[in-house]
Amino acid sequence: YNHLWQGSFRGSDVQITSGSWDIGRVYGYDAKRKQVYFEGSMRGATQLHIARTNLKGKVEILDEAPGHHGAAFSRTFDYCIHDHSDANTPPVYTLRDKKWKPVRVLKDNAGLREELAAHNVQPKTFFTFNNEAGVALNCWMIKPPGFDKTKQYPVYVAIYGGPGVQTVTDSYGGSNYLWHQLLAQKGYIVVSCDPRGTPMRGKAFEHSTYKELGKLETEDFIDFGKYLGELSYVDPQRIGIQGWSYGGFMTLLSMTKGAEVYSAGISVAPVSNWRYYDSIYTERFMQTPQENASWYDDNSPVNHADKLEGKLLLVHGSADDNVHFQNAMEMVNALVAAGKQFDFFAYPNRNHGIYGGNTRLHLFEMMLEFVEENL
Repeated sequence: YNHLWQGSFRGSDVQITSGSWDIGRVYGYDAKRKQVYFEGSMRGATQLHIARTNLKGKVEILDEAPGHHGAAFSRTFDYCIHDHSDANTPPVYTLRDKKWKPVRVLKDNAGLREELAAHNVQPKTFFTFNNEAGVALNCWMIKPPGFDKTKQYPVYVAIYGGPGVQTVTDSYGGSNYLWHQLLAQKGYIVVSCDPRGTPMRGKAFEHSTYKELGKLETEDFIDFGKYLGELSYVDPQRIGIQGWSYGGFMTLLSMTKGAEVYSAGISVAPVSNWRYYDSIYTERFMQTPQENASWYDDNSPVNHADKLEGKLLLVHGSADDNVHFQNAMEMVNALVAAGKQFDFFAYPNRNHGIYGGNTRLHLFEMMLEFVEENL
């Protein structure tokens, strides 16, 4: 696990914190009071709390309220701007003093909370499931208004799944949260899962995907789809999946390797071949193609296009500066060569974010139409 150490130029390093949790960020060292401020997963990977410790390792969690906490400290650590949210509550920003006592609330987002309540938002609840390897994975679910457990619902699986990123956190989701609430109001169960390789669960969990990006994560998403399909209130013939960037890559692999599980998928700006992604990222996790050719090829969606069975919407910006447009063109060629029918949409001169003017609204309206037609 990622922990705090005190280093010495004499080489006598001393570990300060310990435990089955990760430090995510160190805010700094208060030399006057000899305390280090940091944030970590002391209360589980879905949670993020702020703490301080003396150099003897006496850790004090500053606020035990469930959810996600963040802070911006003054240079002297006499004050901080503290922000706190959870999965169903927008953030509250509070000015606090050195004893963590509130000086005043800077923004409570009360108006936004009232607006959300008026739109009948549904609670996001957390759960875990065990994949076929026996590993417990963190998940969340939003059920439609008026949920009836005797009925069967279609499911929308929202994913990312890549290194360094979690989608299953007890924090306010902003615009994605509103999109998922819209889908719930349309009658869909919306879920997400953090597969192996995601952070805040220790080195063994996070580094398990090293040199084979896409293999274990895809297995986890396929297992997740199977798990969902066995729930009495889920229609196993109407489970869809959607992701952007690494999530788009995961969507393509889940729709091909897991063709029997996912009946529809939306892949936005995906990596389709690791040979066409930037070296600073790819070689960090995969080594070079010369050293690790088989895993480059085995987990590149272009090499699994012939397995596609469900409905696929592929979207990419032609000026994508991150996942270059070549990835989309290669995937289109592979699907055409395999005789697979699919929907494809290119946004001219849009980058990886696919935004500007009416663009983002156009994209999500198209996604909603696809979901309603195919799920």
